[in-house]
Amino acid sequence: MSTLHYVFFFLLAICILIVIHELGHFWAARLCGVKVLRFSLGFGKPLLCGRFGKDKTEWVLAGIPLGGYVKMLDAREGEVDPAEASREFTVQPIYKRFIIVAAGPVANLILAAVLYWGLALGGARDLPAVLGEVPAASAAAHAGLRAGDRIVGFDGLRIQGWTELRWQLVQQALGDGEVSVTVERGGVQISDLKLSIHNVMVDEKGPDPARQLGIQMPDMVFPPILGELSPGMPAERAGFKSGDLIRTIDGRPVASWKAFVGEISQAPGRELTVQLERAGQLLTLRVTPELTQAGMPSSGNQFQKWVRKVTGVSPQASPAALPKLGRVGALPHFDDKALEARLVPIHYGLVDGAAHAVRQTVEMAAFDLHAFWNIIRGSLSWRNVSGPISIADVAGQSAEMGVAAYLTMLAALSVSLGVLNLLPVPILDGGHLLYYVFECVRGKAVSERVELFGQRIGLTILVLLMSLAFFNDLNRVLFG
Repeated sequence: MSTLHYVFFFLLAICILIVIHELGHFWAARLCGVKVLRFSLGFGKPLLCGRFGKDKTEWVLAGIPLGGYVKMLDAREGEVDPAEASREFTVQPIYKRFIIVAAGPVANLILAAVLYWGLALGGARDLPAVLGEVPAASAAAHAGLRAGDRIVGFDGLRIQGWTELRWQLVQQALGDGEVSVTVERGGVQISDLKLSIHNVMVDEKGPDPARQLGIQMPDMVFPPILGELSPGMPAERAGFKSGDLIRTIDGRPVASWKAFVGEISQAPGRELTVQLERAGQLLTLRVTPELTQAGMPSSGNQFQKWVRKVTGVSPQASPAALPKLGRVGALPHFDDKALEARLVPIHYGLVDGAAHAVRQTVEMAAFDLHAFWNIIRGSLSWRNVSGPISIADVAGQSAEMGVAAYLTMLAALSVSLGVLNLLPVPILDGGHLLYYVFECVRGKAVSERVELFGQRIGLTILVLLMSLAFFNDLNRVLFG
């Protein structure tokens, strides 16, 4: 996917979220009897504009589509016609002003819930939450989890697949305690296994929280059939072709791709005699693996994209499966049908789908708040703050993976936007709501001087936050 596509899907997501946010303010103002003068998508010079409705509200599309605003009739910004004094914003009761300001973030949260509901009703398929090897010293092993267990319950919630399990694990990783796990083992359900969660690192450059606890997918077993060959690498130079079935290496039978990788990785710089089957005929070729510090790809980019599309997590090969010694530049043959057959259907009805959507929205909002607080107190790395470049990258990747993945990304982003705007920071919606709380306590509005001072503080915080986000983005681009 080209850079232009990434930019397009990023701007599409941002525009949708801004429009929904500002429509929340707009409709709340209309319902509360406040006159709306302008609805603007974007900042800067207007590109398109027109007046509609009985109030002749000006609808504007501006040149910088990274925000928007709703301008209401406000005595602080100019004279107000006495005939319309009752429709001016500042004369409204506190509860109406509170509703109008809160409506924007709430609209984003409602959008997320609607998207999650639609995705739940549409159904999905996922890999069953069956455990692979459980390291002996891991938290999972101490909880009594074993390889082959299928996790069906986590912290009181039903688990239907790896996507749900991984999301719950990421949430719990921000806490410190233990959760109750229910598994199916040999047709018998075992409940109340206590999984202790302590010292789990949540960092974009760190290991997966699930793997830190000893919870991982079982290894995918691939036949020793060659897939894509890297140009100029030993396999291509030796005459191997995509579709070749490896039979033996130096006379030793090769039964799986893992065995093939093991043979190759143990022989850097040494010529190997490989017997293979091609179009029903046996052939013998000689190849010399090259020495590398990077290791052979575990299962190929195509497989990793497939697993990431289904579960949201990229597989990580174990050191035993992939010794980092020698390689020939070949990926395994990827059998879509065989892998699709592993998926299980995920179904929700109207009611339980709605409950799932609301729970997902609430959990995502709580997760964002928890993460933000952990960043402030230093228990979560500042590297996790993302800016527009990272968001554009995620938007482009999710669009490439399909409509469902893009809508899931949009819902998560909508929650984050809603939560961010509800933070009690002056200049944000949450800052204005905080002023109204003070007004209720004091019995009078905060002074313009205090409000102006608060805006300066809020603007400084936002500038620092955006600077950090841009720094992290550039760091990811330049150094990975």
